[in-house]
Amino acid sequence: MPATSSTLGERLYTALKPTDSGAGSRRWQSFHLFALGAGLLAVTLSSVDSLPDLANEIASFVIMLVAVVFLVEYALRLWTAPEAPNYAGHSEMGARIRWACSPIGLIGLLAIVPAFAISVHAVGADSDLAALFCILWILKLGVHAPALGTLARVISNERATLASVLIIFIIVLVSAATATYFFERARQPEAFSNLPAALWWAVVTLTTTGYGDIVPLTTGGRIVGSVVMVSGILVLALMTGILATGFAEEERRREYLRVWDQVVKVPMFAELGTVTLSEIVGKLRVRHYPPRFVVVRRDEPGDAMFFISEGEVEVRLPHEPVRLGQGGFFGEMALLDRLPRSATIVTTQPTTLLVLYASDFYEIAAHIPSLVAAVEKEARRRRQENESGKAAVGTQR
Repeated sequence: MPATSSTLGERLYTALKPTDSGAGSRRWQSFHLFALGAGLLAVTLSSVDSLPDLANEIASFVIMLVAVVFLVEYALRLWTAPEAPNYAGHSEMGARIRWACSPIGLIGLLAIVPAFAISVHAVGADSDLAALFCILWILKLGVHAPALGTLARVISNERATLASVLIIFIIVLVSAATATYFFERARQPEAFSNLPAALWWAVVTLTTTGYGDIVPLTTGGRIVGSVVMVSGILVLALMTGILATGFAEEERRREYLRVWDQVVKVPMFAELGTVTLSEIVGKLRVRHYPPRFVVVRRDEPGDAMFFISEGEVEVRLPHEPVRLGQGGFFGEMALLDRLPRSATIVTTQPTTLLVLYASDFYEIAAHIPSLVAAVEKEARRRRQENESGKAAVGTQR
């Protein structure tokens, strides 16, 4: 019985894991997004006073149903928390407590508040207070945005530079507000009656929002306003550039590690050594395909070759289909011979492929002759098999 429970826990953990690319996880993520969208739509519609009674009842039912779904989800995630690799050294209770205190756990806890509020009749599903459910549920969208973690790392990595820009922003903000206060307080005593009011104008102007509710009238105030507007553009552009550069660098690091994890699963690459692998990883691209997806079609131009990291594909040759599994590769003959594709290739199950484009292949050929030699050897073998297969078909005819 414990073994069965463990297996069930592992399966549920994998299915509920947002970053997993398996079929079960994808189905759960789709259902989760659908439930979230239905809940938010129902809460939004329930706030419309002119809604018909039947529509109000349906919206209330959907709100209660979504609240139950999120309650069940939270219970399952809490139960499967010990299956997470980062909680391997903790007891089951310790792992669950740590997950409950994590950002995802706290978001999940907030999402089940509506279920408890409805069950104890503190808030009715059809009451005006149900609109607060939108705030609690919209946070769950963060679970579907793994790049938020990347953004947090970018801000952490660039915190010194961002702090410098923020200091410049504050210096310009306070200086502009103070100068404008002295220039404008006599002409506009209501708009610039004190420094906080001047700070409001400085913030609006520096962020280039420009509501137009407060406009300097004196020459000095307009000069300060002009400087603030230009400074706002420069400061915001500088901050955007820092974040964009940091985000791009972090994404390159993540992509490198992701490709490396897939490359080591291919035996041909694993035998090349770490130094050679580091050169290849930068050239490969990871692609995930669902079952029955046509990767390449016969007679298409051969602009890339593919290595199978996970899954299986079917090579539909004229004489007999062939299946290739993990560690196999295809598309090399089109690159070597510079001819159109000789077969259509379709995935038979969820498959992860490493793509090597033609320009990168020829660049690698100059540095890693052992890899190219292995590819050419396999290409010759397949070419002979194709020719013998065609000959056999001709003899049968």
